[in-house]
Amino acid sequence: MLFPSPTFLFFFLPACIAAYFAVPGLRTKNVVLTLASLVFYAWGEPRFLVLMVAMIGMNYAAAIAIDMRGRAARKISLALAVFMNLALLGIFKYADFAAGILNTFLAPLGVEVPEPNLPLPLGISFITFHCLSYLIDTFRKRFPANRSLLEVALYIALFPQLIAGPIVRYKTIARLLSKRYLSLGRVSAGLRIFVIGLSQKLLLADPLAGAVSAVFDKAAAPPTFEAWLGALAYTLQLYFDFAGYSAMAVGLGMVFGFALPRNFRVPYASRSITEFWRRWHISLSTWFRDYLYIPLGGNRHGAARTYRNLVIVFLLCGLWHGAGWTFALWGLWHGIFLVLERAGLGRILAVAPAPLAWLYAMIVVVFGWVLFRAPDLPHAVAIWRGMLALNQGAAANPAFTLALNAHLAFVLTLGSILAVFGFPLPRGALRPLSRAVWADNIAVASLLWLSVLRIAAGTFSPFLYFRF
Repeated sequence: MLFPSPTFLFFFLPACIAAYFAVPGLRTKNVVLTLASLVFYAWGEPRFLVLMVAMIGMNYAAAIAIDMRGRAARKISLALAVFMNLALLGIFKYADFAAGILNTFLAPLGVEVPEPNLPLPLGISFITFHCLSYLIDTFRKRFPANRSLLEVALYIALFPQLIAGPIVRYKTIARLLSKRYLSLGRVSAGLRIFVIGLSQKLLLADPLAGAVSAVFDKAAAPPTFEAWLGALAYTLQLYFDFAGYSAMAVGLGMVFGFALPRNFRVPYASRSITEFWRRWHISLSTWFRDYLYIPLGGNRHGAARTYRNLVIVFLLCGLWHGAGWTFALWGLWHGIFLVLERAGLGRILAVAPAPLAWLYAMIVVVFGWVLFRAPDLPHAVAIWRGMLALNQGAAANPAFTLALNAHLAFVLTLGSILAVFGFPLPRGALRPLSRAVWADNIAVASLLWLSVLRIAAGTFSPFLYFRF
């Protein structure tokens, strides 16, 4: 079930909110929200509901085992639980990729391993990281294992963040599972944030899809203008699509009394790749920092080990996003620039003129997104060649020409401004009947109306991060 769909907006969400606030007691509300989350997950892929329930039960039992046993047994329990979670992720997400690599080496022998071609369960990358953080933090004695199966199920299956994050640590909402404050004001504020995220997705991200597809899917060797416009369009499309989903998740969490972490802080205003990763997909970058980079040694054992750790972390970050060489190379691309900045480039950027540092960061990010979006490495190289004016004599792509219109130009212009400078927000506390409040309410209502019109026209598309 998609957030920007008639089924969710006009049936599921109103029914869920009504049932949630109609029942008495927090435990009963947790039951309603957990059942609603399981229905939400099973709506499009009911066969994977068994997998979700199995992961809830497995991690609930594993955390209790980790919490109760002696140190040696706790380590064994943690290792087994982590292995089982990663094995499920590996089977569904990486089996085909692994089989392809193996077949490359077996080809001279005339042997071929069949690819399983298993369908990818929605949100399995996010769900796995939720479970791993819960288990690891239980092992680290950050908190005791939760003995309430209902609360663990709600943490893992909470539908606002279930499919595409943000990645929520258990400690972030542990207290809220058993005690949270609900009010009409929070519901109103949460729905406002939801509408803003919905408009980012429908009014800014989706209109760019045609131009992006024309360059990345229908052009063998795009000329310079097409290559740059396609790359920039995807840079904005991915940001507003993912940031929009994250805003919707945060808003819905607030409606039900949960404070989900902010996932983006105007990342395209960054002046280095180091700063970019402090602003982009914050819940993922901090997850890798706390559960991989620091355990590997972080920056505590000299420059060489630090550089190695950065490369390992971002290689795995790339593979987490997708099972393919382009994702691995995208991760290495960012890892290499992070190493360069730590080795001395960062000091140069710190004293360089701000526009120059920003231009450097954006060029690295945009070239990296080409790898992220391209279906394979040859396509990425062809687009890079176009961006570097090396596709001389390339013919114009009819699909790209068809995608060019005044609406695309408007969205590109407005989207660029908002992506770099952020959204205008009211400053300070506003009086309930002030003009600023009325203006804000009218603006949000207008965004909702325009979004509903786009949904009615059937022009919305799935979230890009659903396939990761």
